[in-house]
Amino acid sequence: MGGDGNSAYGHRTFSRSKSHFDDRITADGRDGWPVRAGRYRLVVSRACPWASRAVISRRLLGLEDALSLAVADPVQDDRSWRFTLDPDGRDPVLGIRFLSEAYDRRETGYPGGVSVPAIVDVPSGRLVTNDYQRITLDLATEWTALHRPGAPDLYPAARRAEIDEVMAEVYEDVNNGVYRAGFATRQREYEEACAAVFRRLEVIGERLSKQRYLVGDTLTEADIRLFTTLVRFDAVYHGHFKCNRWKLAEHPVLWAYARDLFQTPGFGDTVDFDHIKRHYYQVHTGINPTGIVPLGPDLGGWLTEHHRAELGGRPFGDGTPPGPVPPGERVAARGRPA
Repeated sequence: MGGDGNSAYGHRTFSRSKSHFDDRITADGRDGWPVRAGRYRLVVSRACPWASRAVISRRLLGLEDALSLAVADPVQDDRSWRFTLDPDGRDPVLGIRFLSEAYDRRETGYPGGVSVPAIVDVPSGRLVTNDYQRITLDLATEWTALHRPGAPDLYPAARRAEIDEVMAEVYEDVNNGVYRAGFATRQREYEEACAAVFRRLEVIGERLSKQRYLVGDTLTEADIRLFTTLVRFDAVYHGHFKCNRWKLAEHPVLWAYARDLFQTPGFGDTVDFDHIKRHYYQVHTGINPTGIVPLGPDLGGWLTEHHRAELGGRPFGDGTPPGPVPPGERVAARGRPA
C-alpha cells in the first residue's frame, strides 16, 4: 500500500502501481540477495492488507527469528510510512525515521510511492524488494531451510496452477476491487467495481460452502490473500469504500470461513483493528475529509463458533500450528476483539 497522494483518492481514477523493486531473495541468491537468517528486515503496516499477507506467512512458517519485523505507524504523513511507534521515532534496527530513507538508499529520486510490505537489507539499509505479490510466495518456497519444524506448505507444487487461478480472480475482483470501488470518481465506475466485488464473493461463497479452504483440504497462500480483505470488510470496506450491498457478517458461509481463519493461530493474532480503522479513515482524506474514525462495528463476533471443522480439512496439513506470538509482536489490547 502506497504512502503518498492519499488526499487525491476519490478525486482521480484509482490505478494500482506495479512494484518497482522486484528483486527476489532466493535460496541460491541469483538476484544478489541470498536467504540468510538475520540479514533482512520486513517492514509492514498492520493496517495494510498486502503487508498483512507477509505478516501471516512469516508467522505460519516460523520465520520470526530469521526475518525481523518493523511495524510502521498506521497514520502516515507526506514523508511516507514512519516509525513513530518506536522509541525516539526511529526503527531500532535500521535506525531510520521513515521507510522512504531505505528507498532512497536503493534509488535516489525514485518517482514512485513508498509502499509496504518492503524488505530491507540490514547491513546496507537499502530496500531489496516491495513486490507484494512475490514476497509471500518466496517466503513459502525459497526460505524453506529456515522454516520451523512443522511449518505448513502454503504453496504446494501439485496445487500451484489452481492456487494461481483462484488468487488471480480474488485479486482482480476482491483484493483490488474494493479499492477500485472505494476510490472511484464516477458513479458508473463505482457501480461496476462494487458489483464485481459482490459477484466474486458470491462465487467464492458457493465454493466454500462445500470445502473448508479455497484449494485442497489445507491452508494455502490463496486463503491468506482472501482473509486479509475479508477481515477488513465490515470494519472499513463496507462503509469507507461503500462496498455495502451486504456485510460480511450477513453472509453465513463467508462469515464462518473468515471466523475459522481468524481463530486459527497465525491469522487473527496478527490483526490490529485499531490500526486498520485509523489508517483508512484518517489517511484517506480524499474520501473522508473529517478524519473521523467510527466507533463500530462490534468485533466480538470474530470469536464465536464457526462450525467449519464439520467440513473436514487439516489446517496445517501434516504440520503443526505456530507457537505463541513473540512478546514484542503482540497486538495491543484495543486492536483485538473483546
